[in-house]
Amino acid sequence: MKRSRSILVVCHCLLNSNAKIYPLAATGGVYTDSIQGYVDKGAGLVQLPCPETCALGMKRWGMTYEQYDTPAFRDFCKELLKPSLLQIRAFHAEGYKILGVAGTDGSPNCGIAQTCSGYVGGNVTPERVAAQCSGAGPVAGKGVFMELLQEELQSVGIDVPFFSLVAEDDATDKVG
Repeated sequence: MKRSRSILVVCHCLLNSNAKIYPLAATGGVYTDSIQGYVDKGAGLVQLPCPETCALGMKRWGMTYEQYDTPAFRDFCKELLKPSLLQIRAFHAEGYKILGVAGTDGSPNCGIAQTCSGYVGGNVTPERVAAQCSGAGPVAGKGVFMELLQEELQSVGIDVPFFSLVAEDDATDKVG
């Protein structure tokens, strides 16, 4: 049997940068440089769903941790995580090594060491939009989705490292 019996859990956009909001994709599709070493060593990949694309689609604006940190969105994420958690638990139960969970720093959902914080709220006026943009920025901490994933894994006795493979400020999207 040639199975490596090792699994890396990755946030959606590491395998499909098209899910990122414009202009935050620093590659055409897969962040190959970030995951190639794991693939070369035989790791299998479990791709998490993108909570932002699933909830808001591709025409969404960039948002912050506080804007996603609502009871309704957290409930949505818990439901979205169920199929991935079933896979991870199945691998874990059979003795596979879960190498960890890889995210992308700066994301309000999939950030690991750093997320995006700041929220003004209220009516959309040029002044409020400017205040929102100037007040948002990176802070230490996990994104909403990764917080929930870690809580769910720990609740069933799966304690794995969480680490970032990409930072959102590496953006190089081009128009056209």
